[in-house]
Amino acid sequence: MELLRLAALDAEDLGVISAHLQDAILKGSDLAYLSAQHRFVLVARRFDWSAEDGAPPRRRLTGIHFERVLKVRTRGITPGADAETPLELLAITFAPSEAPSGIATLVFAGGAAIQLELECIEVQLKDLGPVWEVEGRPDHEAVVAGRAAIAGQAPAGQAREGNT
Repeated sequence: MELLRLAALDAEDLGVISAHLQDAILKGSDLAYLSAQHRFVLVARRFDWSAEDGAPPRRRLTGIHFERVLKVRTRGITPGADAETPLELLAITFAPSEAPSGIATLVFAGGAAIQLELECIEVQLKDLGPVWEVEGRPDHEAVVAGRAAIAGQAPAGQAREGNT
């Protein structure tokens, strides 16, 4: 099995890394901002979306680092206090400001987020080796339906009871 290695130097490249990290699981203790080096690092257990059809679902241990980080802000994550709470990474977005700088946002399930103020996009992803099989694939339709039910809303395409 080939280890994945990617680099991002623009928003399009960052979108590719985001796609590979969709549904990655990590903990607060897997995150670190190294302010003296202007680097933000994390280790995640990413779902292997590129596995061959019919192959058992699996996760891979992956390291990611953002360079040229000027500032880090968090929402719904308290560094240290949430060290063992699992976080599910949904996407990484980029909002440009004065070129080439901007804000990269790591968006997590449950509304948590980490914003990285970047001098420019310079990100690397590297699989670290360990691979293991998991029970099943992430089911986005089930997640959306579950969140809708919790919020008292009908899933898309269905009317709530009592509504006509």
